[in-house]
Amino acid sequence: MSAPADTAVPHRHTLPVPSSLSAAAQAARARGEPLVVMVTLAGCAFCDVVRQHHLGPMLQRGEVVAVQVDMLDRRTPVVDFQGRSTTGYELARAWRVRVAPTVLFVDERGRELAERLEGMGLADFYGPYLEERLRTARAALARAAR
Repeated sequence: MSAPADTAVPHRHTLPVPSSLSAAAQAARARGEPLVVMVTLAGCAFCDVVRQHHLGPMLQRGEVVAVQVDMLDRRTPVVDFQGRSTTGYELARAWRVRVAPTVLFVDERGRELAERLEGMGLADFYGPYLEERLRTARAALARAAR
């Protein structure tokens, strides 16, 4: 027996934490998609909004290949695009990320394909900005494939 609709616990969307950005980007490329990387921060309310209302549902519907890295995580190893072991902290520094959330749209080599989305801005416009960046990144991938 399920809980009544008004007391049901809403689905919590998560984004995977990659063990290898290179492998995640190769999987995205095999689908003809950019890899969407959300640089996040534990406890960041704006990050949660992006995860719950935008990237998480898109990932669940199969519309994007998306992962997340914590910009302060100095412990969890992740393989970067060149095959080197690093951390979310070091990646955020290398990418010059200063605010969470920052969403990057990259190819299999880690090159940015569209302007990154930094911060949350106006919530009403975040979805359209995200869609526009995805269109730009997909078009860049298509041009590179020719």
